[in-house]
Amino acid sequence: MTAAIDPKALGKVAVLMGGRSAEREVSLMSGAGVLKALQGKGVDAHAFDPAERDLSELKRKGFKRCFIALHGRYGEDGTVQGALELLGIPYTGSGVMASSIAIDKVMTKRVWLAEGIPTPKFVLLRRGSYQPADVQALPEQLGLPLIVKPAREGSSIGVAKITDPAQLQAAVDAAAALDADVLCEQFVAGDEVTCPILGTGDAARALPVIRIVAPEGNYDYQNKYFTDDTQYLVPCGLPEGEEAAIQALVTRAYRVLGCRGWGRIDVMIDAATRQPSLLEINTSPGMTGHSLVPMSARADGISYEDLCLQLLAGAALDLQRTERRRGAQAAGEGAA
Repeated sequence: MTAAIDPKALGKVAVLMGGRSAEREVSLMSGAGVLKALQGKGVDAHAFDPAERDLSELKRKGFKRCFIALHGRYGEDGTVQGALELLGIPYTGSGVMASSIAIDKVMTKRVWLAEGIPTPKFVLLRRGSYQPADVQALPEQLGLPLIVKPAREGSSIGVAKITDPAQLQAAVDAAAALDADVLCEQFVAGDEVTCPILGTGDAARALPVIRIVAPEGNYDYQNKYFTDDTQYLVPCGLPEGEEAAIQALVTRAYRVLGCRGWGRIDVMIDAATRQPSLLEINTSPGMTGHSLVPMSARADGISYEDLCLQLLAGAALDLQRTERRRGAQAAGEGAA
């Protein structure tokens, strides 16, 4: 798939890793893997930690493109993407607007719901304005169990599954300590799956679905990255037709948000109805030894190294895409 990509033509590449978010540790692991893979493919790739170096160095040091291996805030939320747009350095993954929407789970759900894409029922609580009565009303609004999470954190940081109303206040307060917006969400009992998407626009396509079986159903930060107890099933083993339906749904959800390059969408399948509900999207997914996009790509015949090279080759700027669209429109009008 990457045979036509000339690594030397990609120029000097910065692998952005680390950063200042709560997911710094995971980002450093992702970045180390990407850096090794790109260097192994002959790319002139270098590590670059925005928490330790000013982004203006990218221009001064002659970097021609960036592979964003940052996770969470200050890397996956449109801020770094905006800086790279100003510097004129193409980067992997989604652009400024799609990144800023996708990092916010509440805004993502609002867009999906407006487009008729299923996502679990939710209540938004804002730090400093919610009252004990608001918290106590959650079981009646959403049922039990329910999920409490910060609106703009990833890697399951700050996520709590609530089975007892007595646990609610502490969980909401803990999430509010991490984010001004607290997402309280209906719990969907059933199969937990995730599906990566590669590409942009009409060319975007879903990779194989992965079914996740975590110890006691608890797919938390520890079980994601630091244990081998979680099972990842690919082929996913879902009933016939379900995988294709989920792939079509997540591809639509990805396009609706205007995402490009790559992403991964987490989905719950209701055990009773077999209907999928989309939880969230990651626009700079993990690339660690436990990460799911590389796992799904391997099932599709794409090695980790080829995946990294393919993503890097697709690095772009929002401005470039806008200019290409205008050029295509002008050409069409001229032909007419």
